[in-house]
Amino acid sequence: MPFLILALFIGVPIAEIALFIQVGEQIGVGWTLAAILATAIAGTWLVRQQGLAVLHRVQNEMNQNRMPVGEVLSGVCILVAGALLLTPGFLTDSLGFVLLIPPFRAALGRGVVGALRKSGRFHVHTSGPGGAGPGGFGPGAHGPGGAGPGGRGTVIDGEFEEVTPDTGDPASDNRDHEPNSNRRLP
Repeated sequence: MPFLILALFIGVPIAEIALFIQVGEQIGVGWTLAAILATAIAGTWLVRQQGLAVLHRVQNEMNQNRMPVGEVLSGVCILVAGALLLTPGFLTDSLGFVLLIPPFRAALGRGVVGALRKSGRFHVHTSGPGGAGPGGFGPGAHGPGGAGPGGRGTVIDGEFEEVTPDTGDPASDNRDHEPNSNRRLP
C-alpha cells in the first residue's frame, strides 16, 4: 500500500508534466493553458449538475425508506471526479471525466460492492420491491439477508420486551406465562 501511495504522489505529477510538455509542443503554451482552464470550468459545471441530480435521487430513496447505496457510491465517484477535474492536468482531467459517465460509475460501484462483499467486511441488506431501487446496483446489491438471489426473503424488523414475573424464585424464569401453570419449558 505505501508503494501505491508513493506512485500516486510521484508518478502522477511526473506523467502530468510530461503530458504538458508534449501538448505544449503540439498546440502551444497558450492553448495548453486554455485547455486546462476549459476542462476545469466544464468539469466543475458537470460535477455540480450531476451532484445535484444524485442528491435529489438520495432524497427520493430516503423518502421511500430505501437505502441509497447506489447513489452514495455515485456521489463518492462525483466527489473524486470533482477533485480530479480541479487538479490541473490532462491525465487527472481524463480520469475525472470518466468518473462522470453514469454507466461507468454503476459498473465501478458493482465491482467495489462485489469486492467488499467477497472480502466479508461489507454487506448490503435490502428488502421490499425493487431492492436497491432505481439508480442502485440492482439485484447484485442484495446482501445475504436481502430479498435478492440467495436471500431469505422479506425481513421484518421489530422490538420486543421480555416480561417475567418477579417472584424471587430463580426457577420461575423457566415457567411459561400462562396463568396457573406449573409446567416447565424445555
